[in-house]
Amino acid sequence: MKGKRYSKETTRNISSISKIIIAIIIVFIFALIMLFSGIKVFNWAKENEQTQEVLENISNFISIAKTTDGIDKYSVNFNKLKETNSDIIAWLKVNGTDIEYPVVKTINNDYYMTHSFDKTYNRAGWVFMDYKNRFDGTDDNMVIYAHNRRDGSMFGTLKNILTEEWQNKEENFVIKFITENEIAEYQVFSVYRTKNEEYYITTNFETDNEFKKFIDTIKSRSVKDFGIDVNTEDNILTLSTCADNIKYRVVLHAKKVKIN
Repeated sequence: MKGKRYSKETTRNISSISKIIIAIIIVFIFALIMLFSGIKVFNWAKENEQTQEVLENISNFISIAKTTDGIDKYSVNFNKLKETNSDIIAWLKVNGTDIEYPVVKTINNDYYMTHSFDKTYNRAGWVFMDYKNRFDGTDDNMVIYAHNRRDGSMFGTLKNILTEEWQNKEENFVIKFITENEIAEYQVFSVYRTKNEEYYITTNFETDNEFKKFIDTIKSRSVKDFGIDVNTEDNILTLSTCADNIKYRVVLHAKKVKIN
């Protein structure tokens, strides 16, 4: 009888110790999760702060003046910007969004996924053109990427193009794309969300038939009919970013319509 009672007491003690150990393990795991989350939030905030500092420095080399007809006239000091980053090729502004950035281009599509305009490591990345683009006036489709940042930086507000509010304002349909040689305007003709794919970011086509098929396809995808004619003589500008997950992309296509 004593042996049985001792056995039961021992079992209860072991059970209690096991519960305590499990509780400690759970608390430890929870603490690790909280620590990891805290580090991620801290790094995210730090990256945003660094990005804002870069943007403030850049703003010193951009001036905007109103013309007599109320249109913004941009002046971009590319020489000064090149002192910070020789990869700069253009200045991009998309009405109805917070997208107003210098565009860079390098030998791959990886570097500016994790580097800022000043080339410091930053997971916010920067706005960059596809390395496959020649950027010599012969590209059928110039493609520009950036991260969809939750704070709205980079292409974080490109998703605005899918809203009725953005689509109901015609002034939003003109994109400014400024280079050292020209101030160009592009007319939006297609906006949509699509699964991640290579097709819509094709930069050049071997035949006019292939290019025509491409134009017809991307126009048919648009969630709004902009009533814009596009043909194989046009130069296309494409903006792309992730949607709320890595499976989909938010996409805008525009054609070159004006050069100042």
